[in-house]
Amino acid sequence: MKKMLLMTTLLLTGAAVAGGGSSMPASNTIAGIVSNDPNFSTLLAAVKAAGLVETLSSPGPFTVFAPTNAAFAKIPQADLNALLNDPAKLKAVLLYHVVAGKVTASQVMGMSSGTTVNGADINVSTSGGMVMINDATVTKADVMASNGVIHVIDTVLMP
Repeated sequence: MKKMLLMTTLLLTGAAVAGGGSSMPASNTIAGIVSNDPNFSTLLAAVKAAGLVETLSSPGPFTVFAPTNAAFAKIPQADLNALLNDPAKLKAVLLYHVVAGKVTASQVMGMSSGTTVNGADINVSTSGGMVMINDATVTKADVMASNGVIHVIDTVLMP
C-alpha cells in the first residue's frame, strides 16, 4: 500500500508540474545532482521536458538509474528528438528509470528484478562483479542524495 501511495504521489506530482517545473532544485537532491553534473545534461533536458524536476526534488526516497549523455547518444538522433518532443512517452521512459525507495548497490546486487515507478519490471543481474539493469551496465553506484540514491548506467532503459 505504501509503495502504491508513493507511486501515485510521484505520478501526480509529475503531472502537476508537467507544464513547468523550471525552478532550480536543491543541489543535494537527485534533481540537483543531475543538474550540477555535465555528464547528465541530456537527462536533465529530458527531466525538464517531462516536467519531473519538482518530483525528483521532492522528499522521496527514490532510486534512479541515471543514463549519461553517452547513453543517450546511443539512441539515433531522430528517435531521441521524437522522444524529447513527446512528453507522455518521455515521462513513461524516465519513470522506467526510477524505483520507489532507496535501494543501495549492495541491495541491488541481491535482486533479480524490480518494479519501476511506471509499473513495468526491470531485470537485475550480476556478472563478473558488474551489475546489469536490463541491458545497461551500472558504471557508478551509490551516488547518495538527500532524497534517495543514483546509480549511473551506460544505456537508456526502454520499457
